[in-house]
Amino acid sequence: MTRITPFASPLLLGFDAMEKTLERLAKANDGYPPYNIERIHANVEAPERLRITLAVAGFSESELDVTTEETQLVIRGRQIEQGEREYLYRGIAARQFQRVFVLADGMQVAGASLRNGLLSIDLIRPQPERMVRKINISVSE
Repeated sequence: MTRITPFASPLLLGFDAMEKTLERLAKANDGYPPYNIERIHANVEAPERLRITLAVAGFSESELDVTTEETQLVIRGRQIEQGEREYLYRGIAARQFQRVFVLADGMQVAGASLRNGLLSIDLIRPQPERMVRKINISVSE
């Protein structure tokens, strides 16, 4: 039996990579760390942008890594175990994570900041230029 996908339409040419990305993201959603995505409207000083905020309490700046890899924003966290501590009870585990967000073409990371256990990453959403191009039709005899 053949699986028909939404991207199998003959009107959607070249979307194979997007379909694979969506499948990979569906498998990688474990829910940690929790995050918000908000739209920050444009004002006189700055254009419209998006802000991703992750709850990363217990992580220091040196234990976090924010990178862009092709069209993906990748946030990694790795806490360093401190061996000299003797815990009577351990309810807060030192755990690592990786959170991936797929960026639309042209999206740019404006910066990242860590404050009060929240990692905020600002993304600039550039206005796409409307482009119309006339295609000449050649006549052959």
